[in-house]
Amino acid sequence: MIEDIFSGETNLSMTERAVSVALGLGIAAAAAQPRPNKLLSLAALVVGVGLAVRGATGHCAVKAVTAGGGRDLTA
Repeated sequence: MIEDIFSGETNLSMTERAVSVALGLGIAAAAAQPRPNKLLSLAALVVGVGLAVRGATGHCAVKAVTAGGGRDLTA
């Protein structure tokens, strides 16, 4: 399933990729700080890693589906 999500042609510009990587790493780094709410830290870590991977691969599955160039993921 993960290979299906991140496979495909790149559909992000270099600016979108750079912003995604920078924000993702920043959010993940902030999540690594000790906090009283562990669930919030975990959620921030997941979001940060997701953004960083999106920027590193250059492919956004959500953008591909909403742009009409994607395939139906419900099948």
